Amino acid sequence: MNVKTAEAKGLRLLAHHDLAGQGDGMQVMRHEDVVYVGHTGTSRAGTSILDVSDPRQPKLVDQWAAPDHTHTHKVQVADGLLLTNHERFPYRPTAPLGQHSAGLAVYDLADPLAPRQIAFWRSSGKGVHRIVWEGGRFAYVSVTPDGFTDRIWVILDLSDPYHPVEAGRWWWPGQWAAAGEQPTWPAGQRHAAHHALLDGDLAYLGYDDANLVVLDIADPSSPRAIGFCRWEGGATHTCLPLPGRNLLVVTDEQQHDGPWAPARRIHLIDVLDPANPRYLGALPEPKGDFTGLPLRYGPHCLHENRRGSFQSGRLIFATYFSAGVRVYDLEDPGRPREIAHWISQTPPGQAAPQANDLFVDRDGLVWVTDRMEGGLFVLEPEGELAALM
Repeated sequence: MNVKTAEAKGLRLLAHHDLAGQGDGMQVMRHEDVVYVGHTGTSRAGTSILDVSDPRQPKLVDQWAAPDHTHTHKVQVADGLLLTNHERFPYRPTAPLGQHSAGLAVYDLADPLAPRQIAFWRSSGKGVHRIVWEGGRFAYVSVTPDGFTDRIWVILDLSDPYHPVEAGRWWWPGQWAAAGEQPTWPAGQRHAAHHALLDGDLAYLGYDDANLVVLDIADPSSPRAIGFCRWEGGATHTCLPLPGRNLLVVTDEQQHDGPWAPARRIHLIDVLDPANPRYLGALPEPKGDFTGLPLRYGPHCLHENRRGSFQSGRLIFATYFSAGVRVYDLEDPGRPREIAHWISQTPPGQAAPQANDLFVDRDGLVWVTDRMEGGLFVLEPEGELAALM
């Protein structure tokens, strides 16, 4: 399968890999000359490892299967370690499942093309959904332990990577049903941690229909909520602080297919006072007829400015499912503008493209996954975007 470009401005397709026919790509990350791809779960692949010493010709070196009734769709790489999640799959099974694996796996990357598992932090319940880890002592995960109504936020101590231990946790009051807590949110809403990105001792946490929670984590054993911000829209996913800008860029994830799905947008939040975040507005929607397509249309992931990757306080790279990859210039946050986009052809076997996650490496190459069948794409900036990078 060789999926090509359907529409583009400012980004051109450099390479494509079908991941050996297991094209349900999720989180993607480059480390030196290796790319790691987590899989959504439908193909039953778990993690793919590719040699990208020549980005024009990625080579699949290994592909691990996911454990039974489990997906391992997230990857994080730093300090010579690879972390992957283990979570029940499907999320909401329609029939009873067998035993699944729940927790976080730790791999040594002495040979980046042949990771060696050295530890497993075991959780109860559904397991770990998302991991944030850029090296150092602490990793930050969303997890659904037994006794809780949905995902909460947990800090793990990796000072001894062979023996990860929990250091602290925070949850929305009302989630700990086993302790007798009652929901404090309206019926029909969902309060669930997705993931938090950090700025010093502050963690900006997406909390689904509760939108943004700002946590003070100066004491990791006791995270403390200091600020909240709500807006019209839910399923808040990524809250990205822009370096030196006192701004957050926030995605509300589209979780539904088709023209009847609720509208989801990318938002700007003023965090000059983190205890009192202030909603500024939404980024422009993609131009085109996407709302009538049968699969997901709306935001999902942002490039997260990780250490060792491309970093910018001005350029925002986002996946938008059927609207592909979108790049915004926030030089003037009062007038954000889209400056580049790229949409793949519809991969065989699905009804529309589904750009799922992306990673921009230090060379400026954009690595993009498709959620269903499309596999991995490598994009190269050109024109105005290349000049700004």
